[in-house]
Amino acid sequence: MRFTLLLFALGQILKVASITSKPFKHYIRNTDARVLIKTRDNQRARLFVFNKGKVSSMAGNHETFDVALIFKDAATGFSVLTSKKKDASFNAAAEGKLKVAGMSFFAQWFEDGTKIILS
Repeated sequence: MRFTLLLFALGQILKVASITSKPFKHYIRNTDARVLIKTRDNQRARLFVFNKGKVSSMAGNHETFDVALIFKDAATGFSVLTSKKKDASFNAAAEGKLKVAGMSFFAQWFEDGTKIILS
């Protein structure tokens, strides 16, 4: 439940930032990307769509994405996404708790974009 709420809140934060944050608007202005964050069992998932400066998100597992961040379970996803450690994603991937499917470039792009907003 906490993971699902976190993904929903992240979607709202991204939408607001796409309107109010100049650095974030500049960062996303030319990008078309679909980022899926989900659990391995597909029980919890949210798709974040970036369309040349506009941001939207949809609940549920979607087949069409540029990159998918697939967490072992919801607890792991929540822990990694809320961690203050810079290498939390890297460590989770190294331990087999996070898998990246698709174009890993967009995973890094997404993480860098969230840092602009949350820092």
